[in-house]
Amino acid sequence: MKPTSPLFDSIRVGNKSSKKKKEEDNSRPCQWEGCDKPGTHKAPMGRNREGQFLWMCIDHVREYNKNYNYFSGLDDDAIAKFQKDSVTGARPTWEMGSNRWGKYPPINEHDPRAAGAQRLYNRMNRRTGKATGTGPVRSRKLKALEKKSFEDLNLPATATSDDIKARYKLLVKQNHPDANGGDRKSEERLREVITAYKILQKAGFC
Repeated sequence: MKPTSPLFDSIRVGNKSSKKKKEEDNSRPCQWEGCDKPGTHKAPMGRNREGQFLWMCIDHVREYNKNYNYFSGLDDDAIAKFQKDSVTGARPTWEMGSNRWGKYPPINEHDPRAAGAQRLYNRMNRRTGKATGTGPVRSRKLKALEKKSFEDLNLPATATSDDIKARYKLLVKQNHPDANGGDRKSEERLREVITAYKILQKAGFC
């Protein structure tokens, strides 16, 4: 690349484009009434005219900015609403929480939305055994360790999360060494129960 390449024109100090811009700024008159100085500085036009500017001299742009009020003409309620909306960038938001649907009318069994909602709910809760509804609930095939864990807890594979937790607490209490005089077999059974529960918990069954 030669030193005279056009690519260097935009990065040279004092290039033609910067001189041209300066000349344009000097030729633009100050928009303050009665002022004939060059309008070299810009100031925002105001609310509902975002991206548009007035061009003024340095003295008048300072005066303009000193008295500038974006909320001019708005009442207190409108100002409060603007400030609230600005927190999210004026983007729409949705309510969150356990009762966020409380203000909407309930979906009854004859509503076509009910079937889709129920299917989604069942799909999300199937692994924990909490699925509800009249349709058949298909359970996924258990892995070998999961099947053994249900057997170790003396539970069927269809046991719910509450069933698993209740059985776990019962077996821990029954097989605790303090309740069995330090029996070695009891300790082994306790470890077996704890391991089974952890496997089912990790798999999302409880």
